[in-house]
Formats: sequence, structure tokens, C-alpha cells
Amino acid sequence: MRKKAIILDLDNTIYPVSAIGEKLFKSLFALIEENGEYEGNFEEIKNRIMRQPFQVVAKDFSFSEQLKAASLELLSGLTYEDKMEPFDGYEIIRNMPCKKYLVTTGFTKLQHSKIKQLDISRDFEHIFVVDPSESELTKKDIFQKILAAHQYSPDEVLVIGDDLHSEIQAANELGIETVLYNHNGEQPEVKDQKTIHSFKEIVPYLNEE
Repeated sequence: MRKKAIILDLDNTIYPVSAIGEKLFKSLFALIEENGEYEGNFEEIKNRIMRQPFQVVAKDFSFSEQLKAASLELLSGLTYEDKMEPFDGYEIIRNMPCKKYLVTTGFTKLQHSKIKQLDISRDFEHIFVVDPSESELTKKDIFQKILAAHQYSPDEVLVIGDDLHSEIQAANELGIETVLYNHNGEQPEVKDQKTIHSFKEIVPYLNEE
């Protein structure tokens, strides 16, 4: 079925976090390293913070309550003010005639600053920031809200994201078709999971009959 709507993730789907991560999270990384109240490898923590919500990383690496609180305070006021560029081929998504929705998890102020620097607001019917520090809503809740508000059936929508355990899992649970954006091949290959490595590969999935 030809898709009527696309739901996209932001981080590592529209742009690579690695392009800004060291600069963006410099103060956070310094705080974590200086505090030291965590378990596991510091470099792995840095890598995971650039790929997953902070709350997930803090839990997985057993951050102390003090470190978690200090990190959350820092992150809640963080913004990114330098120019950013989307992945090559993003203009293909931008020019698609179907409706587009952005659903991203992160700190509200920070996510909106990145959206501004990418200059992509105009590309979306609606932008949703799922902020675990402010609400218990999940991406699955937002997907359901989009379906209901616009009377889309699940097979009329396509979700594109980089995280198998976040937007991809949420969409699969709702019967929405998914495409994993695996730009650098960092995600494991999953049987029967439709996968692209560039937006230039997305067209067939939007026009399936």
C-alpha cells in the first residue's frame, strides 16, 4: 500500500549525533568522569549517550543518585547553537508528498535547539518531543495518538528510525511497518527487518502496492 504518512526519529536518523556529540556533551562527559560514581567503561558510556536516552544509559551503568541528578540538571538546560547538517539524501524525505511527523526522545530544550539548527521544522505536520524527565509518555503513545488523530490505519504509515528497541519496537507492536536506518552499520542485522543505509534507498518502501 502506498504510504500516507512517515514518522521519523531525529537523532542518528535525520543527522549523525557523532558530528556534534563531543562538543555538545563535553560538559556532561567531564561531569561523569570527574564524579566517577558509575559502573562500567567510560568510553562506552559516552558512546551510548550519543545513541540512547540519558535515563536508559544512567540505569544501565548504575549512575549514583547524585550523579544522575547533577547530569539531569545540566542536560535540562543544554542547547546546541552551531550549524548542523542532515544526512545526505534527506532532501528525498523532505520532497515526499506524504505527511511527515517527527517523534524524538530527549530533553525538550535540547531537541528543539537541534531541530532549529537543522532547519527542518517546516518539513513536518507536527513535531513531538518525548521527554522522560517531564512525562511518562512513550513513542508508542505518540504513534497511537498520530494514528487516531488523523485516522490512519497502521498499514498507511511508515516509521523510520535507528533504534531497534525504541521507535522500531514501538511501531512493530502497533502493526506499523518499519525501516531501520542503519547508516554506519552499527545496528545488528535482523532477519525480516527492512533496513536502509541511505535515504536514497527509501523510495520503494513508500510506494509498495
